[in-house]
Amino acid sequence: MKTTFYSLMKLISGWTLVFLGVIGWFIPVVPGTIFIFLGFALISSQSEWVRNLIDSLSLRFPRQAAKLRAIKEGLLSRIGGEGTP
Repeated sequence: MKTTFYSLMKLISGWTLVFLGVIGWFIPVVPGTIFIFLGFALISSQSEWVRNLIDSLSLRFPRQAAKLRAIKEGLLSRIGGEGTP
């Protein structure tokens, strides 16, 4: 039950951050790209599609992928997640 709750909260939080990131692309005050990266970092532990997207982007942008991986590990350690399988 606890892991289901955490999985659901990761998905809701991740998609909320992605949504805020998309809004941030149109509103100059909100940093959209940061929110999208954070959202994808949370969602990637639950979604195969996002994991594949991040893997393909990491081949194209290795420095940014390393930063995203560090952010993801930090977020998952804070919310008690187990990471990717």
